[in-house]
Amino acid sequence: MTVPSKTEIRRFELYNDRWTAYGDHAGVEALSDKLSVAEMRQFEIFQDYDDKFLQRLSPDVSLAVWKEKTVLFEEGSYLDIAFFIVDGEVDLYLESLEGGAGPVFDEKRTMMVPAPIAAQATEQKTMIARAVELQQQAPARQRSEIAFLATLDFDLPKGHRARLEKGELFGEIGALSGWPQSVTARTATPCQLIQIRMPALRLMRRKSKALKERLDRIYRDRALATQLRSTPLLKHCPSLFIEGLKEAVELISCDPGERIVAEGEEVNGLYLVRSGFVRLTQSFGEGELNVTYLSKGMTFGEVELLVDGLRLWETSAYSVEYAELVKIPIDAFGTLLSDDPEAEEILWKSVTARVKEIGHSRRNLTQAELIQVGLDNGLVEGTSFLAIDLERCTRCDDCVRACAATHDGRPRFVREGDKVSNLLIARSCYHCRDPVCLVGCPTGAIHRAGAETVVEIDEGICIGCSTCANNCPYDAIMMHPTGEKWPDNAIPTGLRGRDRQVASKCDLCADTGHDPACVTNCPQGCAFRIGSMDELKEHLSGV
Repeated sequence: MTVPSKTEIRRFELYNDRWTAYGDHAGVEALSDKLSVAEMRQFEIFQDYDDKFLQRLSPDVSLAVWKEKTVLFEEGSYLDIAFFIVDGEVDLYLESLEGGAGPVFDEKRTMMVPAPIAAQATEQKTMIARAVELQQQAPARQRSEIAFLATLDFDLPKGHRARLEKGELFGEIGALSGWPQSVTARTATPCQLIQIRMPALRLMRRKSKALKERLDRIYRDRALATQLRSTPLLKHCPSLFIEGLKEAVELISCDPGERIVAEGEEVNGLYLVRSGFVRLTQSFGEGELNVTYLSKGMTFGEVELLVDGLRLWETSAYSVEYAELVKIPIDAFGTLLSDDPEAEEILWKSVTARVKEIGHSRRNLTQAELIQVGLDNGLVEGTSFLAIDLERCTRCDDCVRACAATHDGRPRFVREGDKVSNLLIARSCYHCRDPVCLVGCPTGAIHRAGAETVVEIDEGICIGCSTCANNCPYDAIMMHPTGEKWPDNAIPTGLRGRDRQVASKCDLCADTGHDPACVTNCPQGCAFRIGSMDELKEHLSGV
C-alpha cells in the first residue's frame, strides 16, 4: 500500500474542510474519498491519460453527489475548481449586474497610462467610503448558514438562463485565470459532478492536446467575444469582425518563467495579457535588463507593429508565474487598423508610454532593480501596501498598537518585511488586483468588501481552515485561536468539537469610518499607504 505524501494528506484535508457539509444545509449528499485510478478510468474526461499520470492527479479529483435545486456557487466568488457533469443538469443564471467580473482589457491597463498619484489616492478613498456605505446598508448575514462557493466565467445576459447537461465542463475559466465567476449556478436535477482542482486541471491541459482544444473552445464560445468587445482597441468594431477575430486569435498558456517572444526574432502579432504577469527585458551588456512588466489587460507588440522599420522584437517577454495570453495575428491586426482609426490612436498612446519607460529603465538601472523587486515580492499586484520610512521611524510600535486597538486586540499586520531603499514594506495585506487568497475559501468569508480595492474577512463565517493564509504568497494573513470550540451542530461536521480559530488580515479599517489606523496614529508621520508601483517609484525618486 502506497503511503500518501504530506501534500496528498493536506489536499484531502482541504476537501474535507470544503465539502463535508451534508444534508439539507449544503445539498451535498455524498462525497468520494480520493478516487482510484480504476474509478477515474470510468469517466470520459480522464480517458487520454495513463495510470501513472492519473495517480498523480487523484489527490485533486473528487466525485460529489448534489441534491436538486442546490446553489453550487454565486456570482462574484473565487475558487480553484472546475466541474464535469457525470449525470444530471445544471442551470446558470445572472442574479444582478453588480459585483460581477468587469472588463479584462480595460482602457487604463491597455494604454499603460497611470493615473496621477493624487487621483489614485482620491479614487481609493472614494472606493473605501463606498465599501463602508455598502456594509452599513447590507442586511446582516445569517451566521448559521455557510454558502459553499465555486467559480465560473460565462457570457450570459441578465434574465437569461443556460442549462448544462451530462458531459459538459464548467468553472475551468475562472479556475485557470483567477477571475471571479459572473453567474450563479444551481442544480436543475440531482447531479453527480467530478470536481477538479486547479493543479490537476493545469496538468491535464498540458498533457492532453485534446483537452486544451476543448478548454479553448469553451472559452471562445462562452467568454472571448465579450472580453474582446470590452477592450478599447475593439469597442467600435462591428460584431461580425469580433466574431471573426474570436476564431482567428491564438490562446496561449504559459508556465512560470516561460519565454513568450525573443528579442531580435520576427514579430508575429499583438499580445493581450489575459491573466498573470509578463516581464519585458532588453539585452544589456552580457545579460538582460528588466525594462517593464505587464499585468492583466495590457498589451505588447504595438511598438514593433506600428513604428516604421521595426519588424523584429525590441524586447524579450517572459511569464512571471502562470499566464494566459491572447495573440492577435498580424493580418487581423492590419484589418483592425484599417477599419478603426481610434484603435490605432489608442495603441500609439501605449507605444509612447512604452518607449518612455524602456528608455528610462536603460538610463536608470535602479528602475530595472525596482521592477525585479516588485515582481519578486508581489508589489506589482498591490493596490494598497503599507510602507514605513526607516530613516524617520523610531520603532515605537504605535502603528501596531493602533491596529490592534481598532481590531479587538488583534493587530492585522507585522512591522517586518522587505526593504526597498529606505522604505520597509510591512507584512500587511496588499489588497491585490487579482487576490489568490480568495481562491478556495469554502464559505466566502474572505471577499471583496463592496469595492474593488478592499479585501476583508468575515469572521462570523470563517471556519479557520487556513486556506487563505496558505494561498497568500506574502504571509499577510494570520490565524488566531479564539479560545472557543466548535459546537456539536457546527457545519461542516468535521469542525465539531475542534478548537476554533479565525483568519485575520488588514482591511484598511474600511468599516471604521476613518483612514487606516496604522497611518493616522504614527507620531513621526513615517507610515503611509502606497497604491501602485508607479507611486512607489515617485516616492523613491523624491517627487
